[in-house]
Amino acid sequence: MAIAYHSGNGHTEVLAQSVQAGAKSAGAEVSMVTVEAMDDAKWAVLDEADAIVFGAPTYMGSASGQFHSFAQTTNKRWGRQAWKDKLGSGFTISACKAGDKDTTLGYFATLGAQHGMIWVSLGLLPGWHLSHESEDDLNRLGYFNGAAGTLLGDLPPEDVHKADIATAEYLGGRVAQMTAIHLAGRAALVAR
Repeated sequence: MAIAYHSGNGHTEVLAQSVQAGAKSAGAEVSMVTVEAMDDAKWAVLDEADAIVFGAPTYMGSASGQFHSFAQTTNKRWGRQAWKDKLGSGFTISACKAGDKDTTLGYFATLGAQHGMIWVSLGLLPGWHLSHESEDDLNRLGYFNGAAGTLLGDLPPEDVHKADIATAEYLGGRVAQMTAIHLAGRAALVAR
């Protein structure tokens, strides 16, 4: 599994590490790929991965410009369908509670679909949406297309909310588990 991400001020890095921790605890081998200054070694990691999880901060209603630049350079992989049937998912964070994070997660899902990837949703009901729930619940922000976090823009990365960290860990574990199921199914079909 590979995590392909951009982190502007360290907040997205916190979520990326959390996705990695969740995937590792589910038994996956995980590589971290920062999408700035891609080189042959970084492309090889993504090409060889069974799953790719995209991550970027949400700036001005979408993923960061650095992530968009990376996405545009995936066209050679698109043309030869190098990522077809890999599993994909995504995560983001922004300063505003709404902050158009759904647009970023949708952008990641569309990028994955263009590459023929199989999208893995967060797979959680929303937390903190009934009076007996709390902001410490998993998926406290109620996103479904991936994991999302929020943190006031003037706070440091170490202040990322523990529920957002736990939600990112959950996503990593879910992607790892779905990838294992997908690979086992593919192997069973080949063995027939």
